[in-house]
Amino acid sequence: MKEGFLKMKETRNKWWILGTVSLAVFMAMLDITIVNVALPEIQKSFSGSFSNLQSVLNAYTLIYAIALLPLSKLGDLLGRKKVFLLGLAIFMVGSLASGLANSNLTLNIFRGFQGIGGAAMMSLSLSIVTSAFPEKQRGLALGIWSSAVGLAVSGGPLIGGILVDALGWRSIFLINLPVGLLALILGTITIQDTNKKSAGKIDLLGLLFSTSMIFSTVFALIQKETHSDYAWTDWRIMALFAVAVLSLLFFILVEEKVKEPMIDLKMFRSSSFVGANIAAFTLGAGLYGGFTYLSILLQSYMGYSAFETGLKLLVISVFTLVLGPITGLISGKIGNRWLISIALLIGMAGVLVINQMIKVPFKWDYLMPGFILLGISNALVNPPISNAAMSAVNEEQVGMASGILNVFRQVGISFGVVMLGISVTNGYNSNLNQSLVKLTMVPTALKEQLTALLHKASPFAGRQLFENTQAKAYSQLPIFDQVKETVFTAYNHGMKNANFLIAILLLIGAISSLVLIRDKQVKSV
Repeated sequence: MKEGFLKMKETRNKWWILGTVSLAVFMAMLDITIVNVALPEIQKSFSGSFSNLQSVLNAYTLIYAIALLPLSKLGDLLGRKKVFLLGLAIFMVGSLASGLANSNLTLNIFRGFQGIGGAAMMSLSLSIVTSAFPEKQRGLALGIWSSAVGLAVSGGPLIGGILVDALGWRSIFLINLPVGLLALILGTITIQDTNKKSAGKIDLLGLLFSTSMIFSTVFALIQKETHSDYAWTDWRIMALFAVAVLSLLFFILVEEKVKEPMIDLKMFRSSSFVGANIAAFTLGAGLYGGFTYLSILLQSYMGYSAFETGLKLLVISVFTLVLGPITGLISGKIGNRWLISIALLIGMAGVLVINQMIKVPFKWDYLMPGFILLGISNALVNPPISNAAMSAVNEEQVGMASGILNVFRQVGISFGVVMLGISVTNGYNSNLNQSLVKLTMVPTALKEQLTALLHKASPFAGRQLFENTQAKAYSQLPIFDQVKETVFTAYNHGMKNANFLIAILLLIGAISSLVLIRDKQVKSV
C-alpha cells in the first residue's frame, strides 16, 4: 500500500457510518427533486416568472456541480470526516436561510449554500463508505447507499408534496434542520477521520480549470434551458461551450505535468471506470432528467396536487427501497456490466411502454406499467455503477473517483433536463401549429391571438394556462374545449419526443457498459 494512502480504520461502527452517510446523502439528493412540486407555491409567494422559478432549481444544481471535485480533493487533504461534517453544517445553514428567504434573489443565494454543503456530503460519502467496509461487504453497503440516492431522487416529489400541502413550501427546507442535526451528531460520534498525512497539496491550476470547465458547461445548459429563444449557435451559448472546451484542454495539460494532480488521469485508462461514468451520465440525462417532465405531466396536465403527484411517483420509489440492497449483494455474482446494462434497458422499455400507452385524455392507468419498469430500473442501476467505478481504481484514488462519478451524474442531469425540455417544446410547438391551422372555422385574427397566447405560455403551463385572466376571456367560445384538447395533445406529442430521446440515452449507456466494463477488472465483492 502506498505511503500517504487515506484509509479509514477498521471499525465496528461501519453500519452506523453507513446509516449516517446515507441519511446525509438522502438530504443532499432530495433537495434536487423536492423543490419541483413546491415551485407553484413559491411563485405565489414571490410573484416570480417562469425563469425566476427555474433559477431556484438551477442555483442549487450549478453550485453543487462546481463544488463536487474541489470538495472531494479537500476531503483527501484535510480529512474526509472534517469536510463531510462541515458540508453538513453548511447545508443546514443554507436550509434554514432558504426557509426564511423573503425574495427570489435571497432564496437563490441560500440555495447556493445548500449546493456547497450537498456537494461536500455527496462527493465524500461514497469514499467514506468504501473505506469503512471490507471488500466482501462492500457490494451490500454500496447497494444501501445507492438506495438512498435513488429513493431521494424518485421520492422527492412525494415528500415535497406532503410537506407543501400540510405546512407550506418553506417546510421543504426547514425539515432539513432536525434531520441534519441527527446526522451531524451521529457523524461526529461514528465516522473516524482519515489519515491525511502526505495527502498532497492543492493543485490550484487544476482547481481553476476544472471549475471553469464544469461551470461553463452547466451554465451554458442552464442558459439554453431558461432562454428558449437562444439557438445553440447563439454567441452566448457558443462562448460558454468554447470556454468549457479550452478549460478542459488546459486542465489535461496541467494534470499531466504536476506531481500531485487534482485528478489522476490514469484512472481513465480503465475501461471499467470510463464505462461506469458514461452509465452515470446517461442515467442522469435520461432517467433522472425525465422525472422533471413526468412531474409536470402529473401536476400541470393531469391535475394532481403536489401530494398526489408524489404518491404516484411512489411506485418508482418502492422498488428502489426494496431492490437496492439486494442488487448490491448480487452485483459481484452477476457482474456489474450485466446489471447496469439490464437495468438501463428496463428503463428504456419503461419509457417506450409509456409512449405506446399514453394518450389524451391522460389517465394514470396509461402510466403505471411504465412507472413500474422505471422503478425497477432505478433500483437496479445505481449499486453496480458505484461498485464498478470504485472497484476499477486503486483504493487511494477512491476520493477522486467518487467526485468524478458524481460530476458525470450531475452534469448528465443538467444535460438531460435541457435536452428533454427542448425536445418537449419542439414537439409541442410543431403539433400545436399543425392543429391550430386546422381550426378553419375560426377567424384569422382570433386564431392569431390564440396562437400567440399558447406559444407565450410554454408547454409547461398545462391547466394553469386556461385559468389565467387572458385565457378565461375565450372560455365562452364554442372552440374553447377544442383548443384545450389541442394543447393537451401537443404536450403528449412533446412528451413522446422526449421519451424517445430518453430511450436512446439509456440504450447508449447500456451498450457502453457491455463494451467497456470488464468485471475481471473489478474486485469481487
